[in-house]
Parts: sequence; C-alpha cells; structure tokens
Amino acid sequence: MDVPELWSQIVRWLERHAPVTAAALRPPAQEPVFGELESEFAVDLPAELRALWTCCGGTDPDVLADVLPPFYTPYGAERALHAWRDHRKNWTAQWERPACDYYAGSPGSSFHPLWIPVAGDGFADELVVDLRPGRLHGCVLEWEQETAQVLRPEWTGVAAMLADVDRALSRGVPAGHSYPTVTEDGRLDWQIS
Repeated sequence: MDVPELWSQIVRWLERHAPVTAAALRPPAQEPVFGELESEFAVDLPAELRALWTCCGGTDPDVLADVLPPFYTPYGAERALHAWRDHRKNWTAQWERPACDYYAGSPGSSFHPLWIPVAGDGFADELVVDLRPGRLHGCVLEWEQETAQVLRPEWTGVAAMLADVDRALSRGVPAGHSYPTVTEDGRLDWQIS
C-alpha cells in the first residue's frame, strides 16, 4: 500500500474507534510547496515524505494526538519545518559538525541537519526521517532529547511506519514495542510492552 492509502485507513480506524484523536488531525491547509521546503532543508525530500505531507497536516500546535507509537503526534510540513529550524538554532550555536556517522540509520549523539522531524511528543522527543546517504536513506529514527541521541532505525521508511501502525490498529498487535489501546474518552494511546 502507498502512504496516502495507509494514512486514510489509519484515519478511518481512528474515526470509528478513537474519535477524539481523529478530530485532532488536520488535512494540509494547502499542498506544501516542496521546492521551498527542499531549498530550506537543502535536500531532496523522498516521495514517501512528500506523500505524507500531502495528506496529513498534523494537528493544531497545542493539541497532541498520539497516532504514532509510542507517543508521537504527526507533524504537517509547516510544523516539521518549524521544529527543524529550532534544531538548527541549537546546532549552529553549539557545534559545527554533528556527532553522527555519515550514513543513514547510524547512531548519533547530536541532532543532524539531514534529519527531518515528522512527529513529536509535545516536549522535545521526535520521530525524524533520516536523509543522510546510504542504504537506509529515508528510515525513521527516534530522537531522544534528554539523552541527545538516536540509536537505531525504528522503521525503514514512512510507508513502513504507517503500515506498522495500520496493522497494529486493525489487528490489535504491537507496533514496535507498543500496543494500541483506546481510552474511555476516545483517545488512542500506546502501551509499551
């Protein structure tokens, strides 16, 4: 399945089973201007990421909707760019070269400019798409602010991440190390196994 189809299935499941979470999600206000984003990020965006931002506008800035395990709210393109700019301020002030290997998917102990944020936990941790070169180009990593590191790829790409979430929701099985549950008030929640 492709990214728009997977995202649509996830949203439909949320509408039926976790309506509060579904209501928090927004379609893009307008299709992102990918040329401007690529110019700012200084990288070509993979098709899967473009497809996600074409159908997912994230949520209102103050609203959390933990659609992605274990506790991440998806970003639209505008929020992703804002988060990336915040990281850029930090890495420009603190170091010239991030403490990371050259190749995608490798561990790192500082935020790399070729990591594009796609979801956040409302504090400082994020899921990022790794656009460094190599065979894992496009994989999804979990950036942990407190430890200032990523360890290993969580998923091989955006489509793999969404397929894992869709499978977890539709079958009640884990996605990564988290099981989907729905709270009494209609929110999707992920229980770490």
